Amino acid sequence: MTIPGFTSTGSKRPDVLFGSATGMPRSMTRAEGCRLWDGAGTEYVDMMMALGAVALGYAHPAVVTATSEAVRAGTVGSLPPTLELDVAERLTAAIPGAEGVRFFKSGAEAVAAAVRVARVYTDRERVVTCGYHGWLDWCQSEPGVPRSVAALRTEIPFNDVDALERAMERAAPVAALVLEPVIDAAPEIEWLQAARAVADRTGAVLIFDEIKTAFRLALGGVAQRYGVVPDLIVLGKAMGNGFPVAALCGCKDVMHAATRTWISSTLATEFASLAAVRAVLDVFDGEAVVEHLEKVGAVLFGGLERIAERYPGVFARVRGIPQMCYLHCTDSTSWESVAAGMARRGILCKFAAYNFVSLAHSDQVVERVLQQLDRVAGQVEAAC
Repeated sequence: MTIPGFTSTGSKRPDVLFGSATGMPRSMTRAEGCRLWDGAGTEYVDMMMALGAVALGYAHPAVVTATSEAVRAGTVGSLPPTLELDVAERLTAAIPGAEGVRFFKSGAEAVAAAVRVARVYTDRERVVTCGYHGWLDWCQSEPGVPRSVAALRTEIPFNDVDALERAMERAAPVAALVLEPVIDAAPEIEWLQAARAVADRTGAVLIFDEIKTAFRLALGGVAQRYGVVPDLIVLGKAMGNGFPVAALCGCKDVMHAATRTWISSTLATEFASLAAVRAVLDVFDGEAVVEHLEKVGAVLFGGLERIAERYPGVFARVRGIPQMCYLHCTDSTSWESVAAGMARRGILCKFAAYNFVSLAHSDQVVERVLQQLDRVAGQVEAAC
């Protein structure tokens, strides 16, 4: 048991991806564009894109060039890099409501920092959440999490205005309302607006966890797409196109609270990840990335809807939005059979949250994926 649980990343474990199916790819050696190669040298079209961490495609030339130069420049040092301020200013210009930025190495760390900042700003402790915000204690009730910590959090359902308002009243006084704004469906504008209104009314800090949605639905994520601006936005995943970087952005009054608590990390501002963010921002400035993700995502989403309708014995429904979606299977047996069948045909798909299209996915690649999925689903339904 060199690595307990097989790998350090839970969503990449074979049982999560393929269930009990045998003969599945277990590790990889390299990736390029929208493809990766396993330890045996087998090539796969990847629809998961590193759990959404890559939106431009693996080994995108602009990111490779920028990060290679950063590595040659020393990667990290004893002073903050000039690149930190440069990238922070680029983000404040691009992200709605952002007047200050702090950098981190993971989304979980950045959301935890957002909650810490909100608690300092409000001098309150309780939080209300909707969605997945990482593995750290503040947002979990797993073994090892103190009950006193877990008791400070109230979880609410997605897109439910009444539940939101009841929870905020019962949990009062609330330090932070933390929302993952896309969970298996697009957000209702009324729900986002209600979140903004109840936060204003109660004095809570509204936090959008846009780790999956920023740099995908829009550069500024749901906040930009829907026009509802929170006090704090957490960015990650696609922002670094595969490099370990996240950011907490927000209005200056709330962000200033970060100076009244201790938030620090040795490698928060190493050069390579910051260079990756700057390169990603340059690509977004020069290419229609968001439009491509929406267009190719619509091809995928529409195809999945047709397949779900054609094979009701295998699939229950399509969940998500075009840029991040998946087919929900009727049972675990169907899920394992379809996931394994696709892998044997050289395609890696998730049948839980989510698959992510990238700039490297073309209409033709997606159509091929749909054709193979149609064949596999037909075989699985016939065997039922």
